[in-house]
Amino acid sequence: MNQSWWSLSALIISLTLTTSVVSAADPPCDKYPTAKQSRCTEIWKELNKEDGPVIGQFGLDQQKRRDEGKINAQQHLAENMTFIKQSTDKRIERLKERMTRE
Repeated sequence: MNQSWWSLSALIISLTLTTSVVSAADPPCDKYPTAKQSRCTEIWKELNKEDGPVIGQFGLDQQKRRDEGKINAQQHLAENMTFIKQSTDKRIERLKERMTRE
């Protein structure tokens, strides 16, 4: 396979992992009263859409660094997981802020 195919595959895998982790984090709305959970879910989805381009760019930059030999597969995965956790934590904070304003 050529290099661009590997890059595309890695990007898809990164985005799939990100989506999976973000979906697993969807229950931040469980701690709100039932009446507010649907609004919380709407806000959470909006936040995920807002951050989509940043997450995608991180994946592209990450793959470029790997293709250039600047990081190996283990570093790639570790950095992805760190980025996913940090970006999810930031979204949860933004969710809390928006929910307190509601």
